[in-house]
Amino acid sequence: MGAATTDSLRASARLQWRVIHALLMREVITRFGRHNIGVLWLVAEPMLFTLVVAAFWTAAGFHHGSSLPIVAFAITGYSSVLMWRNTVGHCVDAVHQNIGLLYHRNVRVLDVFSARILLEVVGATASFAVLALFFSAIEAIPPAVDWLAVAAGWAMLAWFGTGLAILVGAATVYSDVVARLWSPLSYILFPLSGAAFMVDWLPPAAREFVLLLPMVHGVELLREGYFGNTVRTHYDMGYMATANLVLLFAGLLLSRHAERRVEVR
Repeated sequence: MGAATTDSLRASARLQWRVIHALLMREVITRFGRHNIGVLWLVAEPMLFTLVVAAFWTAAGFHHGSSLPIVAFAITGYSSVLMWRNTVGHCVDAVHQNIGLLYHRNVRVLDVFSARILLEVVGATASFAVLALFFSAIEAIPPAVDWLAVAAGWAMLAWFGTGLAILVGAATVYSDVVARLWSPLSYILFPLSGAAFMVDWLPPAAREFVLLLPMVHGVELLREGYFGNTVRTHYDMGYMATANLVLLFAGLLLSRHAERRVEVR
């Protein structure tokens, strides 16, 4: 009985991976085409956005009275925002855009979200790693003090983006208003996300407010790992993990109900 159950789980996992892999390939071809740099644009696009922001902050002298290297500050901040914001953005209306595929027995709403989330997280991660390693190699910025803490902060932000993407994506099945609201909301969240400031630079009242946002904790941990003791950070990974769990659970629950709504249609 145990062996049969194990074999069944392995077969289900292989089938699930084949479905997600097929959706990944379809998404890549749809978004980037079969020619030119193709999927490399998945990494190049967030790199270009981050470099533009870093150049703008440098030219404008946005040092906030800090001795932190502005390029490293921009890379650690804006790259993280791009990951969770793009992840959510590409899950908005994902169900409507793939409605024909969802009538296949083995394709589920969660599969569509998983493929898009995986694509965005991999692209943003590769972009962040390439930029950080390249600028460190040419000595334009110092290398990270603790790569393990950087990875932990990045993983928490990826988890946050995953839960939020599934929740928002599933909610768009019920109302088109959600898709319309996400775009302005994402712009409002950007200046509050911790990408352009350290929590310690804020007045106490503002500090308490921004720490209600889970992604701020992840950025603070990431920057502590990158800059070490040169920055004073404020984060609570227990709080962020709890918020991430709530987002993910709510997203999975809503996507399950969205599945039934698609079937009814």
